[in-house]
Order: sequence, then structure tokens, then C-alpha cells
Amino acid sequence: MPATDYQGSSTPFASIGRSILSIRRDQVHSVDGNHDSAAEQELEAFQRHVADIFQDLASASDEVLSLPWMRRLLDSFLICLEEFRVILFNSKAAVSRPPLDRLISDFIDRGVKALDVCNAIRDGIEQIRHWQKHLEIVLFALDPAPRALGEGQIRRAKKALADLSVVMLDEKDGAGGSGGSILAQRNRSFGHNSHGKESLHCRSGGGHFRSHSWSVSRTWSAAKQLQAICSNISAPRGNEIASTNGLAIPVFTMNSVLLFVMWTLVAAIPCQDRGLLIHLSVPRSFCWAAPILSLHERILDESKKKERKNSSGMLKEIHQIEKSTRHLGELIDSVHLPLSEERDTEVKQGVQELAQVCNVLKDELEPLERQVREVFHRIVRCRTEGIDVQGRTHGSE
Repeated sequence: MPATDYQGSSTPFASIGRSILSIRRDQVHSVDGNHDSAAEQELEAFQRHVADIFQDLASASDEVLSLPWMRRLLDSFLICLEEFRVILFNSKAAVSRPPLDRLISDFIDRGVKALDVCNAIRDGIEQIRHWQKHLEIVLFALDPAPRALGEGQIRRAKKALADLSVVMLDEKDGAGGSGGSILAQRNRSFGHNSHGKESLHCRSGGGHFRSHSWSVSRTWSAAKQLQAICSNISAPRGNEIASTNGLAIPVFTMNSVLLFVMWTLVAAIPCQDRGLLIHLSVPRSFCWAAPILSLHERILDESKKKERKNSSGMLKEIHQIEKSTRHLGELIDSVHLPLSEERDTEVKQGVQELAQVCNVLKDELEPLERQVREVFHRIVRCRTEGIDVQGRTHGSE
């Protein structure tokens, strides 16, 4: 994944670590004898901050899985990861001692697995951009003008909708999905020959969008990668907590946050061999457990809805694309020219709905991609720093 400049979308990074660094500096440096007490408060502050962040995400019930909400989710992950890095930085001596060294190494390994997810999500964003181009053709063909819609405009709009349905079905099938999408099912009523030149071009090696843009292997599986990240994550026991001076708790917290964020990305964005059945085992005694488990359950419930089961992604805007194009396709399939005033109004409303989705994609996709890249680079940096700290400590022994 290439480097890129990151510009935060909702939470300024100047505030990152405020709850950690203020406690650490104000208490540790002012009263040296209270070092252990300050460290405990630092860890408690981190847990509370994670809880507050995800409670805020869970409270946005109408926005969950929308593009703006996904950007907030990634901002939240970056904030949590930055504060976690501060904790480890302030505990260098303990990082290389067992059992914390093993816990940190396991977290680093999960981070490496998450890098593949980031690459796959970046490719999924490119797929949505590809769909957006077809939507723009539909909008251009049905552009509201002083003159009434003509036969040529209707024909171009039908073709663009049919092409979009073929692309979405082709990419969904290639990603290991089961069943045809709603848009693909619509294609059968458009009267569009799916074996025509346009379809052959779309499916051919030279014209196939995915053939030259996907960066993960064709055998790579998002479902298996999530299972690998999920494997062996367990809440620390009393002896682990005691022997790590409580540091096992933030490691478990970040493992859980990493898993949830990667799982949500796979749920929302078109991804190769999507699968959402992971075991998110978090004891409710953790203050951040309730909002994360609530979001996990809400997203799972949404995935079970009839209209969502065959979707290529649960992103709110994808659902709106499917609904709007299906409705608009039904309208123009039944068009008889010249249009009646009532039918003309319905078509214009359908075009307006589609235009609203396109505007959101224009505004939100690029910032989301920047954030995915930033998550990628932050995980790489965290891994490098963790290995470096452990190596330096071992070397000094």
C-alpha cells in the first residue's frame, strides 16, 4: 500500500493521548513515589477512553455502516492505537519480559494479518469507485432538462444500469459470494444481452476491472484472515495481569479493538470471500465491552435481513445504490413515451435519489481510503517499534 498524507476527518490527532499523557506527566513527574499509582491510573484511563469512544460510535444508530461512520470508526482505531503505543513506550522494561513479550508478539502478528485486510479494503473502495462511474452515466443519460426524456436517453440509462448489474455480480461471484445480487437479478428484466460485446469486455482479462487492481491473491480469503486474527484472543487471567503489572489488559483491549475494526471493514466494504462469523469473546466486566458487543450484534442482525443477504457489502451507501437502481430500473423498464406528468415526476425523484448517493461517494470515498492507508502505516510503525523495543531490551541484558 503506497504512502499517503493523512488528514483526519472527525477527531484531531492533537487530542490523541490527552487522557494518558496528562496523567503520566502530571502525576509521575510531580510525585516520584506514586509511580505505580500513576501507572494504574494510566491503564484505567485508557480503558475508560476506549469505552467512551465506542459508546459514541454505538450511539449513532442511524449512521452505523455509513461512509461517515466508517471514517469515525477508523479515527477511533487510530486514537486507541496511539494511546496504546504511549503505554508501551512508558513500559519499555516490561515489554521484553514474559509473559508480556509473548502477548505483544501475538498482537504484532495479528497486526500483520490486518495489513492484508487493509489492502483488500482498499481494493473494495476501488470497486465502489468503478460502480460510481456507471452511476454517473445513468445520471448523465437521465439528466433533467427542459425537454422531455427521449428514447435515446432511456436506452442509454437502461444500458448503464445493466452494465452496472453485470459488474457488481461478476465481482461478487469472483469474491466468493453465494447467490446473485439484487442488481444482477434486475439485469434479466432489462433486455440486455449479457453475452454481448460490453459484457464480454467487462469479463475479459483485458477489460476486467479486478484483474488489474486487486492486490491480494485470488485465493486469499477475508473470512479466513479474520479467523486467524481472532484465533487465541482471550481475556487475561489474574496471574497474567499480576505478572505484567496490569499491562496484559490494554494488550487484550487492543486485540479486541483490532479484531472488531477489521471485521467491520470486511462487513461493510466489498471484499474477497467475505465472512462475518467470528467469535468475539469479551467479558462484560470490561467497561468498553458493552458498546463493542452492541455494535457487533447490530451489524450481525443487519446482515441477516433478507435485503442484505445477497449484497456485496453492508455499507449503507451500497444498500442505497441497490435500492435506487432497482427502483429506477423498474420505472424506466415500464416507460411509454411520451411520459405522463406523474411518471416524469417519479423518474426525476429516482434520479435525485441516485444523485444523492453519488454525491456522498464523491465526498467520502477518498478520505476513507486515506484513513485505510493511515491505519496500514500506523500498524506497520507499531510493529517496527515493538520489535525494536524488544530487541534493544534483550540486547542490553
